Amino acid sequence: MEYRRNAGDVNAARFLEPDAGHTGVNIPAAGPWHSGDQSSAQGHSGIRRSRPWSRYVALGDSFTAGVGDPEPLSPGGMRGWADRIAEELGEGRGEFGYANLAISGLVLREILDQQLGPALSLKPDLVTLSAGGNDLVFHRGDPDRMAAALDDAVAALSATGATVVLFTGPDWGETAVFGHIRGKVAVFNEHIRVIAARHDVVIADLWALRQLSDPRMWDPDRLHFSPLGHHTIAAMVLDTLSVPHRLRPLEPKPMPPGNWREARAGDLAWVAHYMLPWVVSRIRPRADALPRQAKRPLPGPPPGVPDSGHKPLVRPGSVG
Repeated sequence: MEYRRNAGDVNAARFLEPDAGHTGVNIPAAGPWHSGDQSSAQGHSGIRRSRPWSRYVALGDSFTAGVGDPEPLSPGGMRGWADRIAEELGEGRGEFGYANLAISGLVLREILDQQLGPALSLKPDLVTLSAGGNDLVFHRGDPDRMAAALDDAVAALSATGATVVLFTGPDWGETAVFGHIRGKVAVFNEHIRVIAARHDVVIADLWALRQLSDPRMWDPDRLHFSPLGHHTIAAMVLDTLSVPHRLRPLEPKPMPPGNWREARAGDLAWVAHYMLPWVVSRIRPRADALPRQAKRPLPGPPPGVPDSGHKPLVRPGSVG
């Protein structure tokens, strides 16, 4: 694979605020583009290439499955940041294949056990992996043990020569409900940075993406991102990879000022409508619940990109 980026070469906060979070690293601009635009990041070969990858596989949980970004035409009824990235990478490229193995609700070990093997079988040249959020939010996960498991998986993915993208966790410090896990998220993020440096993979830095502090970036359940949030994250990842794209910054209107009583009332409503039903579903699973399935188990053209005779590349589990 010719195109690799050093971990840490990220200026994620630039998407909506050009001067925010500058790291001092000179990253080529990746603004809007049009079909036929050949500008892009420069690979190790010295050749400037636009969208060099042909097979993209996404691994993860509900974050990667696109929960919070409804779209009836997408598999599972959700779009999400990974679909948005695939749409940009696959524009005008009939040979491009995209698979999304994400399943909502999985913890890190389940993601690795269920998705790593199929992902390797698909022989991708671009992989995104986000895991651990459910461990930290709902299962009091140990960041040190989680990192040890993640390190082995990243080593296996990186050894294939694919470009691998890892995600740090977002900063929930300003939220009353999840602020108590901020320390664990920060520790796990530091592990992710070490893993990325060790295996020469890319970091998509949600912690540094300060736009996520805007409540409009989040779904009403406060666990998942809204369509605006998914759009913003997709653009950040493409910028991190120095890929020209057409995802323009979205500037929502200012929110009206609230007060303390409204904020606490919102917290109570969230507990009643989202947190308690989730706890009950874990204690008493429904017998008629449908089995959880991967969003897009086979690689194919991204949503919205015409299928010009594209055939699935490799069926998961059929190799190795």
